[in-house]
Amino acid sequence: MKIIELKNITKTYQLGSISVSALNGVSLDIHKGEFVAIMGASGSGKSTLLHILGLLDKPTEGSFSLAGKEVSKLSDDELAAFRNKFLGFIFQSFNLLSRVSAKENVELPLVYSSSRDKSKNKFGNSEELLKKVGLGDRINHKPNELSGGQQQRVAIARSLINNPLLILADEPTGNLDTKSAAEIIGFLKELNDSGITIVMVTHEPDLAQAANRIIKLQDGNIIADERKGTQSIVKDGTDNYEAYHVHKAINYMRVKDYFYQAARALFSNKTRSALSILGVLIGVTCLIAMLALGRGAQESVKQRISSLGSNILMVRIETQRGGVSLGSGSPTRFTIKDSQEIKGLPDISKVAAYCNGNAQIVYQNKNTNASITGTTVDYVDIKNSAPTSGRFFTEQETTSRTKVAVIGQTVRTALFGDQNPIGEFIKIKGIDFFVIGILPVKGTSGWRDMDNQIIVPLNTAMYRLFGKEYVDNMEVQVSDASLMDRAQERIKKLLIVLPLMKLYNQLMQKNKFKHIIILVLGWFFLVIGVAGLVLPILQGILVMAIGLFLLSRESGYIKEKLHIINVKVQNRFPEIHAEFHKVRTKAEEFVNKILGNK
Repeated sequence: MKIIELKNITKTYQLGSISVSALNGVSLDIHKGEFVAIMGASGSGKSTLLHILGLLDKPTEGSFSLAGKEVSKLSDDELAAFRNKFLGFIFQSFNLLSRVSAKENVELPLVYSSSRDKSKNKFGNSEELLKKVGLGDRINHKPNELSGGQQQRVAIARSLINNPLLILADEPTGNLDTKSAAEIIGFLKELNDSGITIVMVTHEPDLAQAANRIIKLQDGNIIADERKGTQSIVKDGTDNYEAYHVHKAINYMRVKDYFYQAARALFSNKTRSALSILGVLIGVTCLIAMLALGRGAQESVKQRISSLGSNILMVRIETQRGGVSLGSGSPTRFTIKDSQEIKGLPDISKVAAYCNGNAQIVYQNKNTNASITGTTVDYVDIKNSAPTSGRFFTEQETTSRTKVAVIGQTVRTALFGDQNPIGEFIKIKGIDFFVIGILPVKGTSGWRDMDNQIIVPLNTAMYRLFGKEYVDNMEVQVSDASLMDRAQERIKKLLIVLPLMKLYNQLMQKNKFKHIIILVLGWFFLVIGVAGLVLPILQGILVMAIGLFLLSRESGYIKEKLHIINVKVQNRFPEIHAEFHKVRTKAEEFVNKILGNK
């Protein structure tokens, strides 16, 4: 029975604009029960061939049949399922998980296997396999508690747990001393005698002699295929292998295994896991905080825009420079009558006329300076400024010049503190005003505190406080935004228009949006400040986590080199081997302590 059938396999790697050919039309058949050794110098293509045989790489061209199925065109998921079901791997560097025991290392392929029934394995379960390879008393030992030869035996047991059709061994004795190497080769021969097909890559002729077939590669070509002795080829039907399929179902046992492995990975290196979790927590917290700040800024800007009112036109007289003659009959000021006539125009819903000034405000023994704004009842709707407490003045109070006032939050704090100001009297320019309401918070506009103001009836401000017979400016609310242009034209026709008189769309005024821009910039710099504070901390945590990860990765290399040196010392200087072994053990314990490994 042909386990492997290769026909004209080529493999080409593209390195930039250069094509490198690793295999050139390799054709090869391997039957069930064979023990094949693949030899060749470095760069001959033997590792590439082994990767293709192990379904770890795909050929560029050619046909590859494994266990009677064409696999060269399979997807990655199908290759993984096929690899798990039919192949066992033995590596030069063992590739054992340091955080788990020998038994758990052997059982690891079962986590990804479509079959959960261990009784189908003719070699037995993990404990029986470890006993077969002479590690019955080391079942619960971790890899760092085993010698190199013992670790390779665990790797052999792991390769058998899924009852493989084929075992691929990549330099299985490369990191072992002579005695351990001989034991491993002995195990491989025993497995081959039991009917397991073995393909071994090696560069040592002595080890290759253990195989019954030797294939030599050079420059991506097979230059020799030598068979010796009687081939132990097993006839078809010796084993009943299940039909190949990709297992996609996720059952309770698989999910349980995944969570168990994840938990073991977390708790095997507590320091690195804690740093990683801390970094994620800080990052997520900062992200949530910044999103919350952004949301808050968005709502705040909406409130500011809403407080300005919508569909608003500002009508005012600009100061003319240079002594330009205005001409006979031209108005130089707006009157209350002008505001009333504008309100009577079509498309106009509200008009607020203003008379502005500043004054000292006195309450008992406290005083403060504030801006005084005289206006009409339409101010509430245009400015979206309904009092948060109390009430606004009425049209009757405006006409009768009633001395009532609605105060801002800054004025309230300065004069009354926590006391309720409604119903109290304050003096504005020595005149008593009755407090009837409190304005909502407006914040700042540029450098001006919009809450440091008092609103009084327009006629009261003009005739009782400032002695004016004109209004400073007007704000006009149009019934619909689409009618803004038409409303402007009607206002121009109503009034005697001079170069001094300007109509402004309030929503487009730069000065009206200064406080919005400042607000947005304030939120922006706040977010930048939080990021500037947190990101260096997060970066430090991630650097530490990466450093521990790199140290963990390099620790395997360090241990491997220590083991190789240990083997050489044992062979050449047996008299000092015991002392060196103690030093090596202490070095490994030190590395494990830093990494938090048990």
